Amino acid sequence: MKLKLLMFGVFLCTFSMQAQEYFPTNDGVKTRNTNYTVFKNARIHVDPQNVIDNGMFAIREGKITAVGKSINVPKNSIVIDLKGKEVYPSFIDLYSEFGISKPKRAENGNGPQYDAGREGYYWNDHIRPDTEAIANFSFDSQEAEKFHKAGFGVVNTHVPDGIIRGTGMLVALTPGVSEGDRILNERSSQYLSFDKSVKSRQSYPTSTMGTMALIRQVYLDAKWYANGNARNKDLALEALNKNKDLVQIFATDNLLNEFRADKVGDEFGIQYVIVGSGMEYQRIDEVKASNATYIVPLKFPDAFAVEDPYLANQLSLEEMREWNQAPVNLRILSENEVPFTLTTHSLDAEKDFKSNLLKAIEYGLAKETALAALTTVPAKTIGQDGKIGVIKEGAWANFLITSGDYFDKKTTLYENWIQGEKKVLSSMDVTDITGNYDLKVDGETYELKLKGEPSSPKAEVKLGETKIESKLSFSDNWMNLLLSSPDTTKTEFIRLVANIPSKTDQFSGKAILPNGNETSFQAVKKTDMKKEKEDEEKEENETSSTIAVTYPNIAYGFRNKPKQENVLFKNATVWTSEDAGVLENTDVLVRNGEIVKVGKELKAGGAKVIDATGKHLTAGIIDEHSHIAASAINEAGHNSSAEVTMEDVVDPTDINIYRNLAGGVTTIQLLHGSANPIGGRSAILKLKWGESAEDMIFEQAPPFIKFALGENVKQSNWSGSRFPQTRMGVEQVFTDYFSRAKAYESTRNDEDFRKDLEMETILEIINGERFVTSHSYIQSEINMLMTVAEKFGFNINTFTHILEGYKVADKMKEHGVGASTFSDWWAYKYEVNDAIPYNAAIMNEVGLTVAINSDDGEMSRRLNQEAAKSVKYGGMSEEDALKMVTINPAKLLHVDDLVGSIKTGKQADLVLWNDHPLSIYAKPEKTMVEGVFYFDIDRDSEMRNDIKKERNELIGQMLKAKNNGVKTQPVTKKEEQRVHCDLLEEVK
Repeated sequence: MKLKLLMFGVFLCTFSMQAQEYFPTNDGVKTRNTNYTVFKNARIHVDPQNVIDNGMFAIREGKITAVGKSINVPKNSIVIDLKGKEVYPSFIDLYSEFGISKPKRAENGNGPQYDAGREGYYWNDHIRPDTEAIANFSFDSQEAEKFHKAGFGVVNTHVPDGIIRGTGMLVALTPGVSEGDRILNERSSQYLSFDKSVKSRQSYPTSTMGTMALIRQVYLDAKWYANGNARNKDLALEALNKNKDLVQIFATDNLLNEFRADKVGDEFGIQYVIVGSGMEYQRIDEVKASNATYIVPLKFPDAFAVEDPYLANQLSLEEMREWNQAPVNLRILSENEVPFTLTTHSLDAEKDFKSNLLKAIEYGLAKETALAALTTVPAKTIGQDGKIGVIKEGAWANFLITSGDYFDKKTTLYENWIQGEKKVLSSMDVTDITGNYDLKVDGETYELKLKGEPSSPKAEVKLGETKIESKLSFSDNWMNLLLSSPDTTKTEFIRLVANIPSKTDQFSGKAILPNGNETSFQAVKKTDMKKEKEDEEKEENETSSTIAVTYPNIAYGFRNKPKQENVLFKNATVWTSEDAGVLENTDVLVRNGEIVKVGKELKAGGAKVIDATGKHLTAGIIDEHSHIAASAINEAGHNSSAEVTMEDVVDPTDINIYRNLAGGVTTIQLLHGSANPIGGRSAILKLKWGESAEDMIFEQAPPFIKFALGENVKQSNWSGSRFPQTRMGVEQVFTDYFSRAKAYESTRNDEDFRKDLEMETILEIINGERFVTSHSYIQSEINMLMTVAEKFGFNINTFTHILEGYKVADKMKEHGVGASTFSDWWAYKYEVNDAIPYNAAIMNEVGLTVAINSDDGEMSRRLNQEAAKSVKYGGMSEEDALKMVTINPAKLLHVDDLVGSIKTGKQADLVLWNDHPLSIYAKPEKTMVEGVFYFDIDRDSEMRNDIKKERNELIGQMLKAKNNGVKTQPVTKKEEQRVHCDLLEEVK
C-alpha cells in the first residue's frame, strides 16, 4: 500500500503544487495560499560566484519567482526585511540513506550458500538493480531535523545493500507536506558498491576481484539479454537495462577501490560518480585522470592519545599522517580541478558537518568552492542544474537565512526554507547578550559571564574569588537570573529579571532580594564574549603544519619519485646467470633502462659512475610465487574463479614491496591463492615502489593463471561443503570445465552467443594462450593434472611447491613442465610429509627448469639465502643456485628474453651486493628496476632518520591538539598480517 501511495504522489509531482486542488477536503474549509513572500535587504548568494547586496527575491507556491537588486512587489505579498542577514541556497547531499530502513540480514544457515535464493532474477543475489528506494522510503522527521540544522534541503537516498543496489530517489526535506510533494525524482540514479547484500548468504563473490569480475559479467549479460537472446525472464537484468542511462554512483571505502571502480567503468564506457574515501590527495594525479566527479565524506580522523610513549610506538606513520593530512584533501581536489560534492554520510550531520567544513576551509579550501560542492555541483551531477542549489527564478525555493557569512563559526543559521516551507532553527529576533559584565546589585559587584549560543546562553557568576551558583533562562528577550547566596550555609536567592529587546553594552532591570525587598540592578559589558571566544578558537583551531605526501604515503615512501638514470657500474664481480658465468672486475653500462654494454674499461659517456670494486652485481631476483602487494588472495565463492584477475587487486602501498627491494627482488608473480582447483589469473609485477598499481604491471609478460591441488581445494582444513571434497573430485572439476570450454568454443558463431569471462579464460589455457602455474604437493595429483592437460592438448607450465617433484621429475621432464619449490619447508601439513631439502637439486639434475620461491612476504626478502641452501643440500654449484632465483624463474614466466640475467639488450633490473650474493652476510646496497634505483641503502638510512623526526613532530602536534581540547582516539595495536595461499579474507 505504501508503494502505491508513493507512486501516486510522484505522479502528482509532475504537475505544479496547485494541481492537487481536485483532492477533496473533509477536515475544514478548502483554501489555497497563492500569496507571494518577498524578502528584501538581504545579501543573496545567488550561486557560488554571484552575490547581490541588499537584494530582493520573491517566492510563491514553492518556487522562486523573481530575484534581483530590486523587483516588483505584487499586491498579495508578505514582505520580510532581512537587513543584515545573508541568504544561501540550501545544500544537497547525493549519498544518503535517509528514510530507508536498515536492510534485514539473512538468517544463518547450516552451511555456505552457493546458489541464488531469488527466482526470476540474476544468478547472483548480490546483483539487485531491481531495488527501488521509493518502495522502501518513509520520511524520517527526526533525521530530517539534523539535515535541516546542517543546512541541507535535498538528499539523494538509496537502499545501501548489494553490489548493484538499484535506483535512488531525490527527496526534498520539506517539513509538513505529503510524501509525493517531497519527491523530486523517484529514479534519480543507480548505486553500486563493492559490498555484498546482507539479505543473502550467497558466497560468491568473497573478494574485491570477484566483485569486479561479477560486475563485468553482469554488464555483458545485460547487453546479451537486451538483444533478446535469453530463454528465461530475468527481472534483475531488465532493471539494469532500464537504469543504464541514469547517473551511476559507485560507493567505495578506500582510495585503491576508487581506482578499481573507475577501471571497470572505463572498460564499459561508463563514467561513475565515485563516493570517495577522503584520501584522494594521496594520489591526486590518478584521481584527476579518472575524470570522475567525487562525492567526498566530510569526515576527518581523530588525533591519537599519544601520552604513553610505548603505546605511541604502536602507531604507524600512515595513521599519523592521515590525521595530519586529511583536512587538506578538499583543497587539493579543488587546486587540481577535480569536481566534487560533499556528503554527511558516516558522520553526525548536526554535530560534525559544519565544524569539519570549517576545518577544511582553515586548511585552504575556498569558501566559493565549498558552497559549489554543496549546491551547484551536486545539482548538475544529478541532472537538476538550475532547479536546486541556486536562488534563481524558476528554481525551487530552497534557501538558508543566516546572521552572516555561513562559513564563519560564529554565524547563526536562522531558517532553512525548503520548497517554500519555512523551518525555523533559531529566532532572528533573539538579542545576543553574551559577554563579560560587571553586575551591580544591592551594593555588591559581581563578575557575570554569559556565554554559549545567543538563543540559549549560560551564566557563570563570581563574587570576588567565590563562585556563585546561578540559573539563567532567556526567552523572548526576557532574562531571568537566579543567584544563590555566597554563604553556602544559607538557602537565600536574589532574583533578577530584565527585558533586553536589542543588543546593548549595558542593561538593567528589577532585583528581588532574599528579604523580599525590590531594587534595581545594572549590568555593564566589559568584553564581548564573541571576541573572547574567537581568541580561544583561534588557539584551539590553529592549523598544524601539513606533512608532505610521499609515494606511497607511508613510511619509506618517496618525497620525489626516483628517476631513471644512466649508470656505469665499475669493477664489479658480475654474476651474469648466462653461459658467460661469473666475470671478475667487470663493468656494466646502463642507458635508458637497458643494459647496453658488459665488459672491461667501459667509458661512462656521461653516465653516473658507481665504484663496485669488491662488490657483486647480479640480475634482480625473481619470485615466481608471491602474495605480497595484494588486497585479496582468494576468490573462494566457486570451485573455479578463472574470471578473476590479481591485476584488479594490486596494492602498490604494501610495505613488503620495499622490503623485497631491500632483499634484491625486482619481479614477482602475484598468484591467486589455493582455495579452488581453478583459481584466478596472475599479475606479473615489477616492484616499482611509489608507482601506481597499473604502472607496476609487467606489460610484456604473457598471461598466467593459478591452479591448485590437494588439501586446500578439497577444504580439508576448514569447514565447507562445496564440490570437490576429494582428490578424485578435483580431477573431475578440471575435466568438466575443460569440456565445457570446448563446448562453449563451438557456440561462438551462434546468433545468441553469450560471452562468459570464465570460459574465455579456460579456452585461453586450452589454446596455449595462457600458462598454468599449479599449486601441488603429492605425486599422484601431479601425474593426474599432467594427464588431464595432455588429454585436452596443452601442457602445465609450472608446478609450484612441488615438494614431491623428486619422485616424478622424469615424468615432469617428459611433459615439459618446470618446477618452483621451497628450499627446505616440510611437515607443516600432512600432504608435505614426504618433502626433502634435496628436492630442488634432484629436479635440477634431471634437467628441469627449477626455481626457488617464497609464498611468503618475509622469506622473499632473503631468497638469495634460500637458493644457497641447495649448495648444501645436493651439492649444486653456486652459479646454478643463483640461477634458481634469477634466470630460471624468468624462464618459467617466459620473460627470460627481458630479465633474469646480465646481458646486453636486457632490461636493467640489477642488484649491487656488498658481499657474495649467496652469503648470509650479503646485503643489497642498490636495487635497480629498469634503470631506476628503487632501493638504495644510503637513502634508506636517511629515510630512517627522517621518519624518526616526522614521528616526533606528529606526536607533538597530537599532544598540542589534545591540550587544546581536541577529541582523541585510543591507540590500538595492529598485528601485521601474514599472507599465504590459504588466506580467505581480504588483506587488511
